[in-house]
This record gives sequence, structure tokens and C-alpha cells, in this order.
Amino acid sequence: MSSNFNTKRIHNGYRPREFNYSATVPIFQNVAFDLKNTNRASQVVHGELPGAFMYSRVANPTVDVFEKRINDLDGGVGAVAVSSGMAAITYAILNVAEGGGHIIAPLDIYGAALDEFRTLFPKFGINFDFVDNINDLEKVKKLIKPDTKAIYAESVSNPITNVADVSALATLAHTNQIPLIIDNTFPTSYLFNPIKFGADIVVYSSTKGISGHGNVVSGLIVDGGNFNWTKEKFPQFFEEEITLKKSGRKEFNFAEVFGKTAFIQRLRTKYLRLMGAVLDPFAAYLDLLGLETISERIDKEVETGLKIADYLGSNQHVKRVFHSGLLNTNQKNLVKKYFPKGIGTIFSFELAGNKKNVEKLLNNVKLFTYLPNVGDNRSLIVNPSEVTHREIPEEERKKQNISDTLIRLSIGLEDVNDLIQDLSQAINKAFEE
Repeated sequence: MSSNFNTKRIHNGYRPREFNYSATVPIFQNVAFDLKNTNRASQVVHGELPGAFMYSRVANPTVDVFEKRINDLDGGVGAVAVSSGMAAITYAILNVAEGGGHIIAPLDIYGAALDEFRTLFPKFGINFDFVDNINDLEKVKKLIKPDTKAIYAESVSNPITNVADVSALATLAHTNQIPLIIDNTFPTSYLFNPIKFGADIVVYSSTKGISGHGNVVSGLIVDGGNFNWTKEKFPQFFEEEITLKKSGRKEFNFAEVFGKTAFIQRLRTKYLRLMGAVLDPFAAYLDLLGLETISERIDKEVETGLKIADYLGSNQHVKRVFHSGLLNTNQKNLVKKYFPKGIGTIFSFELAGNKKNVEKLLNNVKLFTYLPNVGDNRSLIVNPSEVTHREIPEEERKKQNISDTLIRLSIGLEDVNDLIQDLSQAINKAFEE
């Protein structure tokens, strides 16, 4: 297959001749697959028959194509699709820090992820230290402990669009024998490839830009395959695993059997198979359809977003625009390094008013849809402090510039002039006496 992104997004991971020459990926809307006979069953159960399937909770042909295609786009050694972006984050964290440990993360991340990190994972012995700025490498370095299991960050933060210095974080993490986990949901692999810059594990809410049509909830974990999992810090990869036992095999653990793919193979076997946040085949089919147009969609949405951000920056009722792609912040060198095609389709702006003005604006938009999703082909609007980041205490929201007058936009495929006109009339109505 081609190494070009725009060819891989349409063709990779699928061989029509293996599916009765169907031009598009078929939907295998079934639970299990005939094992045929005991000899074949033994081969399938032990993973010795490539391309064979047994049970859709573990692997399904439609989902398998989606996983392979994403993996090829990211340059990983394997991917697992799950039923939501939060499931992807949860499984990645559990797989790396199973049994307890410590992880470092920034505060300016998705509200549900921050809530999980602060209130749920500690109940499983996994604790987090948070930093205001993930690019403050000295601060991050000081937080690394003997039981630190990972550094976690978003490539582009939600909703302020801060950019993580991925290569610098990867160097710091690897110097201390820990992996770097990057949530790459906002830019997708079309705009940014974290693995190329040293990230070890990449997670996505493919609900967003990958699918791009607001009609499916899904998530992905991609394994870069370059991290050296050591027995001392990550003993779970060296524990004997009953599902790996077979005659003639001396070792029965994931590290010895799978080598570079140990992380993703273990995640599939121990978390997807046993905890069951499975992506259903029809959802994978919808993701695949969205993926086929990702370049054209995002190119237009990025261009439109910059024009809208410029408009908002000149509006008398807008206090500040948070869009790193404007290259008007101290992150402009990072943007130029990592995001030559743009940072993505999502950004925020702060209204020069109060909560009542925000409410009036939200209640008067005509084209923008008021809902908490992003990455849709229709333009979306939301007030993060009341919806997407409501779990975060007010004082911490303010530290991250998530004020009560902050409004987040996700730019779709509508005409840019129509979108600007819609915002203009809504802003005017928001400040009418």
C-alpha cells in the first residue's frame, strides 16, 4: 500500500478479494464465527491463524479494518478500537499503571478525563500530579517518582488550544524510563502524528474529527511499539498469562510472546476482552466512512476557523481569542514545528461581558448548534464552564482561562461568511439593552 496519508485513509487495512470483492468494507453485524473443526479452533484460539475471528467482543472484521487503517495512518504497531474516547483513555491508563502508580498530567485537559484522573483512578491506586503547564519541563521532571508510570498530555488542549511540546516531553519521559501518552483527538493524525515525535501511546475520541459527522461514539488506542517495558516498573507485562499458554512455548507473558506489540496485545486481551467496552461493527463502518473524507473536511474547517478567529479578534464584544493557530502567542514556534497544516477545527473566545451575555448569545445563534461535541461537519458552540468542564472547580477553571464567559467553537463545513454572519448577529443580540 501507499505511504501517502490520502491513499491510506481510503485503502489501507482492507483487501477486497478477502471479502467477495466488495468495494467498500462490509458490516459484519454478528457475534461469533464458525470455528469449523477442532484443529482450526485450536489455531484460532492461540492466535496462530492470521485473519481468523472467533468472537466480536475480541475482534471483528469490520472493526479490524478500522483499527488497521488508523494504525497505518499513525505509524504504530497495533491499534484497538473501543466504544468511546473515555474508554480509550481509561484502558490506556489502566494497562500502563495496573496495580497502582503515579502519572503526571496537565490541568488543561478534557473535563471528564480530569474528573476521572482526580476522583476515580485514585480508588484503584493510580494517583496523578497535575501541572498548570505541561511544557514546564523542570516542573514535570521534579514530579517524577520511582513509581511514576507515564506522562499524559493532549497534543492540543481542550478548550484553550495550548500545544504540548511532544518531542521534549518524550525525551524527558524516556530518560526516566516511562512512556508518553498523548490524546490526539483535536488535530487527528491528519494534522499531527505524535508517534513521529516520540509519543509511545496515542488515544483518540474518534467520535470527533476522525468520524466527523456526529453520528457515532467511539475511541482508539494506538501503540507506537518503541517503548521498552521493564519487569521492574511494569511487571504486568511479564506475568504468566493463561491465554498465551501452548505446547512448545517456554514463556507465557506478553512481553516475551509479543515483544514490541506487548502493550496493545495485552490491552486487547485483558481490557477489551474482559471489561468489554467494544466498538460495534456498524459504528466502525460509520467511522470508516468519515475517515475517507478527513483531509478535505479538516482542510476546509481549519481555513474557515482561522477566518472566524480573525473576525472575532476584531469584534468589540470579544475580549480574547484562544486559537494557537493565529501564531500570536508564545507557542508560535511549537505550532510551526508540529502543525504546519493547522492545529485543528476547535478554538475558544472570551466574551467581554457576563454570563447573561453568554446565555443570550447561545440562545440566538441560528447556524451553530449548541451541544458538547466537537469535530462535527456542522458548526458547534458551547459554554465549557457550564457543560464540558463543569466537573472542574471554579478556581481551577479560572487558572486555565476557562471563565464563565468563555465560548468554545467547533467549525464545520458551512460557508464561512454565513457562519461569521451568524456569530455577528448573535453577539449583537447578546449586548442589546
